[in-house]
Amino acid sequence: MKLAFSEKQMLSGAQGNAVKKSMEILVALGEIFGAKRLIDVSSVQIAGVSYKNLGEAGLEFLAEMARDGRARVLTTLNPAGMDLENWRTLGFSEDFAKQQDLVIGAFKRMGVIATCTCTPYLVGNLPVFGQHIAWSESSAVAFANSVIGAKTNREGGPSALASALTGKTPEFGLHLDENRQAQVVVEVDCAINDVPDFGALGHVIGNMIGNKIPLIKGIKSASIEELKSFSASIATYGGTALYHIEGITPYKTRAPKEKVSVSKKEIDEAIVALTDPGDVDFVSIGCPHASLSEIEQVAKLLQGKKVRKEFWICTARPTKKIADSMGVAKTIEDAGAKFACDTCMAVSPLKGRFKCLATDSAKGCYYAKMMNGFKTKILPLKKLVEVALE
Repeated sequence: MKLAFSEKQMLSGAQGNAVKKSMEILVALGEIFGAKRLIDVSSVQIAGVSYKNLGEAGLEFLAEMARDGRARVLTTLNPAGMDLENWRTLGFSEDFAKQQDLVIGAFKRMGVIATCTCTPYLVGNLPVFGQHIAWSESSAVAFANSVIGAKTNREGGPSALASALTGKTPEFGLHLDENRQAQVVVEVDCAINDVPDFGALGHVIGNMIGNKIPLIKGIKSASIEELKSFSASIATYGGTALYHIEGITPYKTRAPKEKVSVSKKEIDEAIVALTDPGDVDFVSIGCPHASLSEIEQVAKLLQGKKVRKEFWICTARPTKKIADSMGVAKTIEDAGAKFACDTCMAVSPLKGRFKCLATDSAKGCYYAKMMNGFKTKILPLKKLVEVALE
């Protein structure tokens, strides 16, 4: 791989140990995947933030990199393992909180913005069409590539951090236009109406085509909330990092010869697969993190009422602050529901605390089952609030 003089300096250690290690990671990746050069990135989003997933080895790596590493581009974080301010209210242990704070502290010393969210595009880390970025979170990668039209591979935590500390990434994969063309046409033969439907669609398509790039036809319209749900689901169940939806997403693509179709029967079967028998004891929205619009909807549905089950609204802290200023957060909290900022059900240590989760997220169902052993039910937002009030 051809390196510029400044890149060779970074690799030599002339700019510090963290930069040297970062360049070693990026050069190794580039050589493995046949990249000819490194390119500049405009922003980074780093996964691998929850102490639950990192453990002591991950914390030691971050502490070492933080000795002399400093972010060179806008860099934000994926959700942590707890609400960084109100962890006691949400039932997290002091021991876990101490270790999680050490993780966040290491990132902060490197100049990383501790906005812990899987929806960075909703809180200021928003690239424009065609920009090269280095993002980690699978749903955010799919959203950025597909809906925004930025260019990123799905980075691991270490490679994303390496890009943050150098401002570089190897030019391969989805950074190259020739690799962004659709590989299969997906004809959707039924109406897709709400967030759970889009999650179910991602479940069906992901299981059907794996990590191929689809050109999806038959979707009449889609909101930001529906697209973030779909991005999360198709990435979770198929590993897809880029999709095209005819008439909705910005990239133009050739229509490939391979075709598959999705029927209402398959959508209904996906909903059934995500819905288990059992009594709900935990209700949560915000996987990916809830938007301001979703928070407003919850507030309207909870106005003057009291929840009778544990009900979390997972969101980015900047979004919560706007909800505070509008008064809608108070309406939700007065009803007994709780905000879980900086975190979500997918990365929090919740095993053993609950038995059955109700959510509107197909991705949330997957991680609730896999990571925490919960039973799950997938429901529209209005139904979720009704369950929380029962």
